[in-house]
Amino acid sequence: MMFTLKAKLNQDIITHTAEKPYVCEVCSKSFRRKCDLNKHVRNHTAENMSFSQTCKLSNHIVIQTTEKPHVCEVCNKTFRQKYFLNRHLLIHKGEKSHVCELCSVSFAQKCTLIKHMLIHTTEKPHVCEVCNISFRQKFDLKRHMFIHTGEKPYLCEICNKSFSEKGKLKRHLLIHTGEKPHVCDVCHKCYRVKCDLKRHIRIHTEDKTFRQKSSFNNHMLIDQGEKLQELYM
Repeated sequence: MMFTLKAKLNQDIITHTAEKPYVCEVCSKSFRRKCDLNKHVRNHTAENMSFSQTCKLSNHIVIQTTEKPHVCEVCNKTFRQKYFLNRHLLIHKGEKSHVCELCSVSFAQKCTLIKHMLIHTTEKPHVCEVCNISFRQKFDLKRHMFIHTGEKPYLCEICNKSFSEKGKLKRHLLIHTGEKPHVCDVCHKCYRVKCDLKRHIRIHTEDKTFRQKSSFNNHMLIDQGEKLQELYM
């Protein structure tokens, strides 16, 4: 069997690092190769599994598909199961029952508290065996491994461009939607990404004094590419 140099390099890295980037969404078992994951997934099909309750079968079927029937009425975020929707709703309700015993910061979800607790320790147990960079969470290590493998699993369904991180895909999608969610509170100019807004804000926060209001108005419109007609001759 013939392999391209890149594909062979990717497989060699995964083999030597014992990394298993392909994870089963049903039982969380991980595999080195995608073909092994595909073979394993067949074990979770309805024909090969027995369910004591109809609801368990329904939940299993939803996991197997991309269907997310449970919708948050506040922010329209969707979820595969009602349990995850209910957990998400705690964010909107403002309920934060999970409290850090070290700094008293509270969180709506226990998983967020667990993630926060890692801040209080210097421990980074998940180490990349290729470059020795260490991470607090296994997820961060898996995401980092994409640098070495060249894998880009997050695909834009509109233009088929792929990304190594989910956040990068989300930012990319704003190009297609035209959405600019980051708004300047001073002049109301909008930006797709937060870093562009922060850079723009410096225009308003720099130490500049103006003797006349008209001069200030002219300054405010420079960034918008407009020119204010002089009020005083």
